[in-house]
Parts: sequence; C-alpha cells; structure tokens
Amino acid sequence: MAGQPLQGNITYPGYEYLKMDVLVERIEPEHLLSFRWHPAAVDASVDYSSEPTTLVVFELTEVGTGTLLRVVESGFDQIPAARRDEAFRMNSGGWAEQMVNIEKHVAKG
Repeated sequence: MAGQPLQGNITYPGYEYLKMDVLVERIEPEHLLSFRWHPAAVDASVDYSSEPTTLVVFELTEVGTGTLLRVVESGFDQIPAARRDEAFRMNSGGWAEQMVNIEKHVAKG
C-alpha cells in the first residue's frame, strides 16, 4: 500500500545479514511501483536513517507484442558526498544484474 514502510531480508548471496527498508510511494497495479530507500546501505554498523533516500521506479509499458520494463533510480545527488559515487556504482551494477535475472526468468516462460 502506498505510504507504507516495508522491511524484508536481503537474499542476495553475501548480503543475507542485511534487512532492506523501503517506503512505498506509488502503486498502479500492472503498470508502476515506486519506493524510497537508502542506497547501498550495506554496513550493518552504520545507521543510515538520517540520510536522504533515493527513489526507485519500476514502470511497465505495453509495446508491440510485449512489455517494456523500465527501472530508474534517482536522487543520488542528495546522498552524502562520501558515499555518493560508491552507492551509485553499486546500485547501477545491481540493477543491471537484476534486469538480466528478470530477462532470464521471463524467457523461461
């Protein structure tokens, strides 16, 4: 539900010790999901709660005989300078890897 905070366990190998906290911004069933989170919050000894969040938007659009998935994460310019470049690098690589995973999953049909 929009406006609701959610927490879940990370299942990606090597990061299972982390919990992911997100705040759902928007839901349009079968079209859009957006949430805010603290990017690259991977050090369990750090409290990231006072930092700004980034906005992640998943958008589905019908195209031809298929569906286009677009994932955009914005707001890195607000992340503290000491973490900004690394957070952007980690998340860019992470989203690219997840897109490959989604493509493989869809190809299985």
